[in-house]
Amino acid sequence: MNATTPDTPSHSLAELCVLADMQPRTVRYYIQLGLVDRPEGETRAARYGAKHLEQLLLIRKWTAAGVSLERIRELLQGEAPPVAARALKAGSIEVRSHLTVADGLELVIEPGRAGLSPEQMRRFVRGVMALHAEVTGGDADVPSQDESN
Repeated sequence: MNATTPDTPSHSLAELCVLADMQPRTVRYYIQLGLVDRPEGETRAARYGAKHLEQLLLIRKWTAAGVSLERIRELLQGEAPPVAARALKAGSIEVRSHLTVADGLELVIEPGRAGLSPEQMRRFVRGVMALHAEVTGGDADVPSQDESN
């Protein structure tokens, strides 16, 4: 009986896809882009381990949050977020969104520095409002697509 360590590649592509809830084509694409490490072996004999699964789960989480693949590449390579390094200069103009979640609870967002597209911003607002309703047990007063523009 073979003993495998957690780092020993032990999954076929099909098994990895089930575990990561992704299509094989998507996994191959991420490998081609260099977001996921290449497997051990070639073609049908290729084996994937825990690190591959971890990479895919992170990618899935970040893409669901609206993060671009280029930004995911930076995050996987351990690059620090650019927001902390970017200082505002005197005379800079910054557009901010103020989201009133409830009386006394306001969220200030600078979509440009946060790297949020208008659609991502709308999704974020809906998610914050839904989470607040879940936490407080109240009804979610979530703005519709038309109201959040």
